[in-house]
Amino acid sequence: MTSEETAALDDPVGASLRGLHARLGRRIGRAASYVPDVATFSSVSADPAPEDWADLARLLGPGAFADMFNCPAPPPSDWEPVFVLEGRQLVWPRSGTPGTAPVPAGTDLVELGADDVPEMLALVARTEPGPFRPRTRELGTYLGIRDRGVLVAMAGERLRPPGWTEISAVCTAPEARGRGLAGRLVNELATRVLARGERPFLHAAESNTGAIALYERLGFESRGHVTFRGFRTP
Repeated sequence: MTSEETAALDDPVGASLRGLHARLGRRIGRAASYVPDVATFSSVSADPAPEDWADLARLLGPGAFADMFNCPAPPPSDWEPVFVLEGRQLVWPRSGTPGTAPVPAGTDLVELGADDVPEMLALVARTEPGPFRPRTRELGTYLGIRDRGVLVAMAGERLRPPGWTEISAVCTAPEARGRGLAGRLVNELATRVLARGERPFLHAAESNTGAIALYERLGFESRGHVTFRGFRTP
């Protein structure tokens, strides 16, 4: 896999906001961010100047949260650190087809829409798969598995840098784990992404060894280490 193929994954937030997700973002100069109800992610240039950070602070407002995803450049010293999380980026290889398996008896795989948002938010609150906002589902397709009508697992599309789609919000209710539901959803999304000529990728916390092992069993390969950082603007 060449560096040219994966270059957009070095700054997937910025690449998404310059392209398919421009309609869901806002921008001042080289600073960009999603609208708050969609996502908390923000981006500056790969080599930010002081004015880029000033533009981002103006874009977000005073005392606002800036989730810098995988930005290696530190902000000015008056930005308050909020968190640091070490993670892993995994990508689908050039070849290979995702596996398929039927959903367990008594369950249904469904596409989730606006009417499902309250249940999606409730599942996220129980399982904590990562940032998820009231309008996050507008980033792409979200699929769920219902067990006797109750939403017990979901996954969806998040960042969309050119040629790629991130699979995210992979979560399963505690009482439904061990049934292969997360893998079924990831495989279905990966199949759909590949069918439209893109390649899937995803992120996991480095400490979440179970998730990383699952993604590798499904066929994803580790591309490298990433560091997620959050700050609060002055």
